[in-house]
Amino acid sequence: MERRTIDFTEGNILKKLTLFAIPIVLAELLQNLYNTADALVVGNFVGDKALAAVSVCTAISQMVVGFFNGMSIGASVVVSRYFGAGENERMSASMRNGFASAVLLGTALSVAGIFVAPSLIRMISVPAEVYGDAVIYLRIYLAGILFTVIYNVAAGLLRAVGDSRGPFTILAAVCALNVVLDLVFVAWLRLGVAGVACATVISQFVSVLAVYSRLRRNEPSFRLTFAELKREKRLIADMIGIGMPAGVQNSLILFSNLFVWKYISSFDAVSMAGMGAAGKIDRFVALPCKAFGLALTTYVGQNVGARKAERIRGGVRCCATLALCYSVTLGTILYFSADKMIRLFNGNPLVISVGVQMMRTLLPFYAVMALREVSLGVTRGYGDTKIPMLLSLFGMVVVRQVYLAIALAIEHRIALVFWGYPIAWITTAVLTFGYYLLKRKSYEARLHEPLE
Repeated sequence: MERRTIDFTEGNILKKLTLFAIPIVLAELLQNLYNTADALVVGNFVGDKALAAVSVCTAISQMVVGFFNGMSIGASVVVSRYFGAGENERMSASMRNGFASAVLLGTALSVAGIFVAPSLIRMISVPAEVYGDAVIYLRIYLAGILFTVIYNVAAGLLRAVGDSRGPFTILAAVCALNVVLDLVFVAWLRLGVAGVACATVISQFVSVLAVYSRLRRNEPSFRLTFAELKREKRLIADMIGIGMPAGVQNSLILFSNLFVWKYISSFDAVSMAGMGAAGKIDRFVALPCKAFGLALTTYVGQNVGARKAERIRGGVRCCATLALCYSVTLGTILYFSADKMIRLFNGNPLVISVGVQMMRTLLPFYAVMALREVSLGVTRGYGDTKIPMLLSLFGMVVVRQVYLAIALAIEHRIALVFWGYPIAWITTAVLTFGYYLLKRKSYEARLHEPLE
């Protein structure tokens, strides 16, 4: 393994976590910019209805990608443990089998996506003027979802062995490519929402080629092979056992967002466009909060392999501090520049008004989200994903859906939709962090058991 990786089992905790987390945060920002470019281009070169269509499809595509991002955590945790324990042969086998599984599952998902796209759009009852563009965008996007799934799993494998710079470097190049292709396909060739969808698929294909090359350079024995899948059933079972609850959690939470969009669709295209624009911007805070959770999962996984309980505690404290500092700082900046941010997407005063109102409702609560992601990151690093999944689903799905059903039945007002997000975040943060504190001693006691 080349020395572009970071070993969390020794050395200064804050320094290593900071060096590791910064590229992940920047990569998440770039990933968000990557997705936001579609909305920026169609909002300015096509119109309100196209922006609404892309915004609706974002909620659907995030649900699909979220499942595989969660599933990839299983491979990342297993790989990071073997890395921390110094078992290089098992680590390499885990990387090969995790990648091969992503290729197979991603291919199946792409085929299915072509056929189910219209049904997914109909499920959330979008207005008739938005439906056509939404189906076109989602069908093309899902046809190429294979590349998104493979990239995200491969990036997780790189992070598991301490390489966070690789995914960031690749995303920086691919993000620039996506923006150029968006402008060429939409502003020049006038392909509308189909143009931005094609630009995304092409860019993601390039990212897969780049991340595969990076994996080969980091680990010479790495290659795409399906022959080992049958022989490594126990290894695959471990990855699925850890990753499946996280994947189900991500997808069900994001699936519940489709029902939130059903409530939003009961308003008008202007409200949909405003919320879509605000959602793109608020992800510049939300996704990096998740990035700190991802960093902590790798950190904890390596130190579980090395059997270093006290070092894990120190890492949790450091990561929580970094996440809170980031969310408060950027949240404050965006709060006071909300008007200018929304105006980048669309100049309609009504769209701007809805977007600003949503941003200023959500942004003060991102410190709570940071705490939630840290608690999920550490429990996942220990391989505990089932109970945190149930707690997250209760807070993010049950509580939010009950609130929206009651609140909008009492008064049909868009601002009430906004408040569903912080209410869910607070509930989930209290439950997941409380669960970690209760389980911490039992986690540390298991570190004396042999690594399977």
